[in-house]
Amino acid sequence: MSDTHADHGHTVAAWTAVIIAMFAFLVGCIGVVIASPMVFWIGIALLPVAGIAGKVLALMGYGKQK
Repeated sequence: MSDTHADHGHTVAAWTAVIIAMFAFLVGCIGVVIASPMVFWIGIALLPVAGIAGKVLALMGYGKQK
């Protein structure tokens, strides 16, 4: 294996986006299990927040530097 490591996603922006997305999926899954459409759709509505938060943090300088 190569000694070089492509440091993928080890940034504040990436981790924040992943944590928010995982929380959104968790809320959506709980909504399915308890048969609550409102909770399910709240989980779905949180998914774009993950992408927006990651992009905003990356633009603020917390993403991978080029």
